[in-house]
Amino acid sequence: MHWYREGMTEESQDAQKAAHLRDARELDAGALRALAHPLRVQIYDILSQFGPQTASSLAEQLGESSGVTSYHLRALAKHSLIREIPDRGTARERWWERPQGAVSMASPDAVKTPAGRAASQVVLAEFYRRRNRQLEDFLARVGRQDPADWSAMLSSATVRMTDAQFEEVAQALDEVISDAANRFRDQEGEGVRPFTIRTDMFPLTDHEESS
Repeated sequence: MHWYREGMTEESQDAQKAAHLRDARELDAGALRALAHPLRVQIYDILSQFGPQTASSLAEQLGESSGVTSYHLRALAKHSLIREIPDRGTARERWWERPQGAVSMASPDAVKTPAGRAASQVVLAEFYRRRNRQLEDFLARVGRQDPADWSAMLSSATVRMTDAQFEEVAQALDEVISDAANRFRDQEGEGVRPFTIRTDMFPLTDHEESS
């Protein structure tokens, strides 16, 4: 999932989209509103991270009934956010997947109305709430494990930059992440497991600005 700040110039937005989001799908207002439900964001993210699922497997992971997850799967499929795998499963146990490729939340048409902006806020908030929970769960597990049993890199830094420097760093980070996604997205085999890659970079609000 990609999201670009509104403060970027049109030139820098166009350059970055051309370089890194050439094949990205920009969600229109209808698709964004369809996704704007906490449970649907979770379903969408599970399909993104762990591959095809059934309503029953999703229900087990989310603590919901299969009837509820089936309803939300159909709602997501209506806007082509996900799709059924026709040659897998049965009439009673259908399999669903999230189409490959980047998804951009930066569509001007989708966020130019109050309803579109509200939907975008719901999607982003739930998406990062889920990813933050995963990080917290990982940190809790680390405390109970031998360091040799896990692989991770957690890094944080505070820097002072101009907007132009921010855009330069953001583009470099996006290139690294996009390259890894393109190289390893479909990889299978012994020792292969899903990793999540995150980049958090945003201006801090100092005490005087927040008071």
